[in-house]
Amino acid sequence: MKLGYIRVSRDKQTTALQEDAMKREQCDRTFTDKMSGKRFDRPEFLRMLDIARPGDVIVVWRLDRLGRSLKELIETVNVLSERGVELKSLKENIDTSTPTGKLMFHIIGALAEFERDIISERTQAGLEAARARGRQGGRPKAKIRPDQLERARKLHAARQNTVAEIMALTGFKSRATYYKYVVDSAKSQDPQV
Repeated sequence: MKLGYIRVSRDKQTTALQEDAMKREQCDRTFTDKMSGKRFDRPEFLRMLDIARPGDVIVVWRLDRLGRSLKELIETVNVLSERGVELKSLKENIDTSTPTGKLMFHIIGALAEFERDIISERTQAGLEAARARGRQGGRPKAKIRPDQLERARKLHAARQNTVAEIMALTGFKSRATYYKYVVDSAKSQDPQV
């Protein structure tokens, strides 16, 4: 039996491309997780592993759908191998039921991990260089006028408007900013609020 596995990192990402690939591959069942590949407790992935039997093939669109590191990928393939289950990656054209496929899996996995490490190294070097020049990362601090802040605090204290109404009346764009400067600061000034 062919078992298709689809994973996207966030709910907003679409699975259409991977679903189409699984249909072309004529998978008997498909399992979909919408969560980071860093997590191994992916419910649909674990359900698929429970269902997989010797002789079955797990099909993925790309190897990175199974895990983020070479170690994870190798562990997953070893678990599958121990159960007599093969892996087929469509994008990399790897099929672990063949000796060549097993070799290619290890080579491509090593190269993918090397690429991620290089990107991470470059990112860290860039951040260190920016810090050395006195630059801080992150989002710029919100620019709030004193009159805007005072009016928002008064409206909040009066408790006659909703947060959305107060934000609209005072020009706050972000709910997080509103809570940080109005609600949280009111709590720190008056424990009764």
